This record gives sequence, C-alpha cells and structure tokens, in this order.
Amino acid sequence: MATTKRAGVSRREPGPTIFVLFGATGDLAKRLVLPAFYQLALTGLLPDKWLLVGNGRGDVAHEDFRKHVRDVLMDFGPKPDPDTWQSFEKRLLFAGGGFNTDDPGSLLDVVDMARKSLGGDPQFVHYFAVPPTAFGELTKALGKHGLARGARVVYEKPFGTSPQSFRALDRTVHAVLAEDQVYRIDHFLGKEATQDLHVLRFANEVFSGIWNHRHIESVQIDVVEKLGITDRSKFYDATGAVLDMLITHLFQIAAEVAMEPPASLDAADLQPAREKVIKSFRRLDPAEVVLGQFAGYRDVPGVAPKSQQNTFVAARLWIDNPRWRGVPFYLRTGKRLAETKQRVSVLLRKPMDGPLAGMLPAEPNVLSFSLAGDGEIDLTVVAKRPGAGLSLDVATAMIPLSKLEDADPLPAYVRLIHDVLIGDRSLFTRPDGLAATWKVAGPLLTDPPKIVSYAPGSWGPAAARTLVAPGRWLLGQ
Repeated sequence: MATTKRAGVSRREPGPTIFVLFGATGDLAKRLVLPAFYQLALTGLLPDKWLLVGNGRGDVAHEDFRKHVRDVLMDFGPKPDPDTWQSFEKRLLFAGGGFNTDDPGSLLDVVDMARKSLGGDPQFVHYFAVPPTAFGELTKALGKHGLARGARVVYEKPFGTSPQSFRALDRTVHAVLAEDQVYRIDHFLGKEATQDLHVLRFANEVFSGIWNHRHIESVQIDVVEKLGITDRSKFYDATGAVLDMLITHLFQIAAEVAMEPPASLDAADLQPAREKVIKSFRRLDPAEVVLGQFAGYRDVPGVAPKSQQNTFVAARLWIDNPRWRGVPFYLRTGKRLAETKQRVSVLLRKPMDGPLAGMLPAEPNVLSFSLAGDGEIDLTVVAKRPGAGLSLDVATAMIPLSKLEDADPLPAYVRLIHDVLIGDRSLFTRPDGLAATWKVAGPLLTDPPKIVSYAPGSWGPAAARTLVAPGRWLLGQ
C-alpha cells in the first residue's frame, strides 16, 4: 500500500498485526472503528503487514464483509479511494458464529489462516465494539481459546455500569490479562484539544504559573448536544447521562485540567498523575447535582413508558488538594439541548485591587478550549475601547488548532487506535482511577436528586442556573 508516514507522530513502528474486531457489523464499529481504521491506512499509520478479522454471530462471507465495510465508508467516510481500497479490502476477513467460552465459532480457524498469511508471531489486538455486558464473557473466551497471551485488548466505555459490576469485570479481566495488555478507551482523552490542555499549561509559563486556586475562580466543562437518543434508545435508557457521560468523559476531562505536572507525558508518568487527582475528587453531594429528563423522552421507541432515566446532569465538583481547594468545577452534559458544544472554560479571578478594579466586566479573563473537531483555544481579555476617555471592553483571541503550520490533526479514534498499535497506554484509563470515579459518584447513585423535566431545545432545568450562582454558565443563559 503506497502511503506517506505522518510527520510529528511517534517513531515507533507497529509490527505485523492481526486486528480482531468483535461486533464488527454493529453500530459502534460502523460509525467509529472501521472509519478510523481506514483513515489509519490512508495516513500510513498501519503496520506494513496487517489483517483485520471481523467477528459476529452471523455467517458472513469474506466478500460480503468487505462490501459491508465499503458501504460503511461510503456512509461515514473517509470514502474509499480506488487505489487504496483495492489493497485495503484484501486484508479484511470475517469469522462468524459468535465467540464465547463454549463455542469459538469460526474465529480460531480464520485467525489461524491469518497468522499463516502474515507469518512469524504477529501482534494480536482485540477490539470489543460490543455492549459492556459482553466484556466479561469475551475476555474469558480469549483466555480459554488461547488468544490472550501477549495480546492487547481494547474495552469501550463504560467499563462496568455500577461499582459492583466494575469490580466484577476488573477481577475477570485481570484473571486473564496483565494490566499492560488492557486499553480502556475514553475517546475524549484522544481529542486534539484535550491533549493541547497539557501543552498550553506545561509549555507556557504565562499559564503554568497561574494554574491554581489563587488565580482560577472556577472551571466549567460542557459537553452538550442538540441530538436526542433515537438511534440508541435502549442503551441510553439503561445508562443515562450520569453513567454515559459524567462518570466517564467529564470526570476524565476534569482530571486532565487538574492533574499535577507529570515528569513526562509518557504513560508511566501521565497515567499516575491523572489517577492521583481523581482520587482527590470529593464525593458528589446530591444537593449540588441537578438531574433532568427532556419532555417527550418516554415517547421515544425503546424507552420504558415510566422511565426515570436522566438525560441531563449538572454537577458541582470539588477537588481536595492544595492546588484546587475552594475552586468549583462545574460539569454539565445533556441531550436535546439548545446547542451542540464541547468546551472547557477556565475562569480567572478578577484583580482585587489596582486602578481599574472597580471598572472590570463580570468575567474579565476566560481561557477556553473547544474539544469539538480539531480544537480551538480562546482567550478573553479586557482591553481599552479605542476612543476618547477610558472605557473597558472584552475581546477574544482565537487560535484554531487546525490552522497551525503543518497541522495534520487526527480524529480521536484514529489517534487512540494508533496508540494501541504502538503500545502507548498514556491516553487510556487505569482501574484505580475508575474505582475512584465510582466512589466519587457513589452518593449520586444511591441517593439521587429528583429528576426535573426540561423543554427540548432549552439549556436544561432552571435549577442548573442556580448551581453556578452568583456566576453563570458561559455557554447559553
């Protein structure tokens, strides 16, 4: 396959690899994993020798699976390039009949064929693009049928749906796999702007020197969506915003903002820094959490008629360590809201004295990171409005990351799958950090506040506004 290696990525070259995609014809594989894998091929980030083996319950011929993948790419992109596709499709295989401890289906036969085709001792990467309830049995099956030794295994979120199921799954996984074989994916950690949080803070003294409670008044983290849940109603009604977004993505982003400076950004230093600060998160107080459900949610096909599931959550999170003590982190996410945005906003304190202290606007300095797309950094500052007299105004400087010279951004799933291929675990979660998130969320799970209805297209329940008082949410309202 004629490709050009990307500049500015890890120099580690993955060796011969067999990538086994469980749930290969499912929704997650269709929307995210297969398009990401093809983009890796287009950008020259796959090994020189590789094969992708799709697995599912159906009895699908290799040719039919290749057609399925091509149709997926036509719908979700990147659209197949004739020259690249011809080489790519030859490396796609399918193993039907499912896979469990009692019956491996045809997977062992297809894997054996793939191994002989590549020669030597290829690296195995198993990707679980299946519901989390299937993780345990698939893990046991890998061990029973000899596919676990030396393999890397990717687990989608959520890694457990309760503290009890998390602990049970963690025991199952570590009975079969060593921790360094496990890649628990949270795609928000792979976003370009999430990673740029580190660079902006640790590479610029103007920001690293103020990254503490003396200079930062509060932090707001918003992941809000105009979309509903029609395409995944059964999953969502069993999960909700708290489990789907708060305990996973939003807690992880908060940790990225709040961690102590690691010695390096390698996995050996970055992962412990992230998990250490999560252990400093104070347990959520249900009185500081607002839960909502958009009007009409129960009418969505697949949702229980009397469902009490949350589709909105806003929470005030506190971090008990010297750097952040007294600084509230406001986390908000929800479906069917007024806009679709993914943003981290760091609100700096106003100068307490000085000649202009009494003239400053409500939010004089805000440093914001858009996590959507390729990312953007915005800095809001106070400036003199040109003209006679002294009048202050707010101006915003914007840095679209995709506009930087030689920028070649990677979508989150592309970046993270490449990290699995080269064995880099720095942007993947660890079990100690996940155990801590379940502890933080414990009071919310055992004694949740009453769910409040809100209108689709709004910014959620009115009570969320009082949560940030006397301030306001910077997005909307």
